[in-house]
Amino acid sequence: MRITRIAAAAAVATLSLALAACGKEGTPTPETPAGSNGAAAPQSDACTSSGVALTAASGVDIPGSPTFTKIKSAGKVVIGVKFDQPNLGYKDAAGKRCGFDIEIAQLIASKLGIDPAKIEYKEVASANRETSIKGGEVDYYVGTYSITDKRKADVAFAGPYFVAAQDLLVRKDDTSITGSDSLKGKTVCSATGSTPIQRVRDQKLTDKIVEFKTYSECVSQLIDKKVDAVTTDDAILKGYAAQNPSMLKVVGKPFTDPATGKPYPEKYGIGLPHDDKALRDFVNAALEKAEQDGTWQKIYDGTLGKSGSAATIPALEKY
Repeated sequence: MRITRIAAAAAVATLSLALAACGKEGTPTPETPAGSNGAAAPQSDACTSSGVALTAASGVDIPGSPTFTKIKSAGKVVIGVKFDQPNLGYKDAAGKRCGFDIEIAQLIASKLGIDPAKIEYKEVASANRETSIKGGEVDYYVGTYSITDKRKADVAFAGPYFVAAQDLLVRKDDTSITGSDSLKGKTVCSATGSTPIQRVRDQKLTDKIVEFKTYSECVSQLIDKKVDAVTTDDAILKGYAAQNPSMLKVVGKPFTDPATGKPYPEKYGIGLPHDDKALRDFVNAALEKAEQDGTWQKIYDGTLGKSGSAATIPALEKY
């Protein structure tokens, strides 16, 4: 997006990603709209698409899938999504939805034989995802939904369609922060009580820590030069960088586990009804084809890829 001023909707987008609250460090200033100190910001929050054309498949059948039977009977699909993550799962002021997760959700719908125009989106809070899937409120869920063994006890997952890792969002002209090992003396911001900021604290990477309820507040502080970096999953950070590419960038060096030297992975999957293996296999096959024929890459390039950060197509974990 062109960078001139912040749109109110983008400045205070309610990114409800705060986790269980814990103590704060530092004294964060009240939320300040990005650009209040002369900093440039997105011109508007208007959604744009990657441009990938999706056409509903014909003659689709998934024997043994009660979820597909329901979808076919209704002539529509109900998808659980997020609405407040730029270039991931976002809804602009005009009500249009866009982002990497949204287009992956639309891709699956088209493979199921549903025109993307007939999708019914249902905004589901993170804490209610399993309940919504188990209760049949949504047919599937796409929204930075990490695959974990605990969640597998309640729902099934296709994917992962993206693997995120903890990283840093900094100002485009800042060359002093090159990774977690260069944070000493820097002010780092994240959502209150989140795992990423706790990791910064536990590893004693800096003693200058600021926490807010939402990541959007951290980004506003970053643009206004009141903090030096924002940390969370790189997918979320790429969304902000793609929204403001002339001012923000993702460092591109994931945090690693000191014990293994490997990044802490967050494998994003498509949440499905627990016992609908037929649907899970179908969705995995659809994802695999999209990865092989270049569709996945085109969707990424037109959404999160606008951040300037590359991504690796993940290997599917079929089970």
